[in-house]
Amino acid sequence: MLIQQGWDIEKAQSVAVLYEEAFGAKFSRVIPNKSSRIEVLSMGFLPEFSFSAMANNEVMGIAGFHVADGSLTGGMGASQLIEHLGFFHGLRACALFSLFERTPKEKELVMDGIAVSSLCRGQGIGSRLLDQIIQYAVENHFETVRLDVIDSNPRAKKLYESKGFVAVATESYPYLKWLIGFSGSTTMELKIKGGYAR
Repeated sequence: MLIQQGWDIEKAQSVAVLYEEAFGAKFSRVIPNKSSRIEVLSMGFLPEFSFSAMANNEVMGIAGFHVADGSLTGGMGASQLIEHLGFFHGLRACALFSLFERTPKEKELVMDGIAVSSLCRGQGIGSRLLDQIIQYAVENHFETVRLDVIDSNPRAKKLYESKGFVAVATESYPYLKWLIGFSGSTTMELKIKGGYAR
């Protein structure tokens, strides 16, 4: 399995299917139609803000990130959503996506989700992708890697803890579960000092 930064934009549709497989339940509140979700995702990806796991020239896993220069889903702006979904549905999607938006601070890299194909889970691909994100942060002199993990994904939280991430805040919003699909999340951070993740 080859881990590399980015992927060929021609694979945007298959990457969107992979992303939908991992995060479709969350995005379904924003764009209920699965085909539309996949289409919007495929048009909104900026591959350079990600690392991918490649096997036989196919993307089997992906880890996105958000920095000051852009993010994996940074091409999914208001104009694109309105163009694809129509004016009112597009505005609604913009409003709901804003609930998930996490803007990085200075010298901070924000994780934008890890998705691994169901064909390859349990092989450590997610861990390798996370290692690559951390290495990228170290090499590019970021001071912090930040992520949010939802309350219904304890396995992901254990993976992040094993890499040195520490919980710094917990939010609970049970009144929004019907809208966004989960009732709380934990913000975790990894501090980088002296060129090493700590």
